[in-house]
Amino acid sequence: MIDLSNKTAFVTGASRGIGEAAARKLAEYGANVVLCARSVDDINRIAGEIGPKALAVRCDVASYDQVKAAVEQTQEHFGGLDILVNNAGMIDPISRIEDSDPRQWDLVVDVNVKGVYHCMHAAYPLLKKSAQKNSNSVIINISSGAAAGALEGWSHYCATKAAVASLTRCGHKEWAAEGIRTIGLSPGTVVTGMQTSIRASNMNPVSQLDWSVHISPEWVGEAIAWLTTDAARAFDGSDFSIKTDEGRRLVGLIE
Repeated sequence: MIDLSNKTAFVTGASRGIGEAAARKLAEYGANVVLCARSVDDINRIAGEIGPKALAVRCDVASYDQVKAAVEQTQEHFGGLDILVNNAGMIDPISRIEDSDPRQWDLVVDVNVKGVYHCMHAAYPLLKKSAQKNSNSVIINISSGAAAGALEGWSHYCATKAAVASLTRCGHKEWAAEGIRTIGLSPGTVVTGMQTSIRASNMNPVSQLDWSVHISPEWVGEAIAWLTTDAARAFDGSDFSIKTDEGRRLVGLIE
């Protein structure tokens, strides 16, 4: 049984999908959770359902000032930070390079890449204190198979997820000696609003996948909780995948 008592987790993109599932699962295992998202009504509702162990903080990860303020609120409310889950991300609008809007492309970079960097940078002092005290703090960056494979219409998403994979490796190289673990999670296709947009685009083979092959956000939440444990240390600095039965068995999703 995973025990996250006396731990505090900061989850971005927590208003729905993977982020919501992660916040609920981490709280179920005993952690305090900070739900970070732009959709304040949604995170307030979810935090209310979780209870007093949850704090909702409106935050746009594309803004470093907002991220820094949210981390400061985490410190003030819970006294520290042990787990950072960088989940916030976007894929809209899906389009070929020649049809894309440079301003929208920039926005995806701001959220998907800069957002992860902003959170890692702002959270570092608290994660370092946690590592010194408990010998274990962890950053989990939500990755994707798109980090390593090109797909039509996804130039923005593929490029930004490749950058996130590099941030995971850099975080591990720079901070592992300080006791801060950095690990990526590649969940595969998940039943979320993002998949609805992908299917509507009819742009590449992913848009043609049957809903039956997608996994639930709750499975991803369980994998995130497992990655916080010592059992996952062998995967630090890399992208752990639950697209395969092997990964799913390690997490305990299947027998």
